[in-house]
Amino acid sequence: MVLVLVGVSLIIGGLLAYINHLTEGPIAEKAEKTLAAGIKNVMGTNDLQVAEPVNVTETIDGKPVSFTIHATTDKSGKTLGAAVESVTGGFGGDLKVLVGFNPEGQILGYTILQHAETPGLGAKAGDWFQKGGKGNIIGKNPADGDLHVSKDDKTGNAVDAITASTITSRAFLKAINQAYAVYIKSNKKR
Repeated sequence: MVLVLVGVSLIIGGLLAYINHLTEGPIAEKAEKTLAAGIKNVMGTNDLQVAEPVNVTETIDGKPVSFTIHATTDKSGKTLGAAVESVTGGFGGDLKVLVGFNPEGQILGYTILQHAETPGLGAKAGDWFQKGGKGNIIGKNPADGDLHVSKDDKTGNAVDAITASTITSRAFLKAINQAYAVYIKSNKKR
């Protein structure tokens, strides 16, 4: 009985490893295409060139946090700004955002790359903060003050939180603020 269970486990484990190996390439390729489309989307143009990404690690709240900066130019070489990948903890897990900034730091657009938020509530972040959405952040500049939910009673860039999903809203805005800080810091180094 034990030999049969060990044999079945080895066969199934081998099969899973083989299938994982077969799907690694297509999954990586799809992720790369999704990221490329996301960069074009958040920068607001298809007519751009993306430089080699720069990975930056910052210590935030005592923990190392990784960011990826995708500097962009138009076909003539004029700087358009950058798309920054930022991750923070949301209500249900990590919330990974790609946000586009122009050279002055104004938000051009964003897309949610990954989330584990509650369907129907926190998952609304993909639309809620877009232009025309109730919590529109497009066109705002975090240099005017950190983006925050309006009920947090701060001055400056107040944004309407997603109804019944304040934790996700705070996490999303934190990811945007962190991305902006890393973007500005990286621009000063150039």
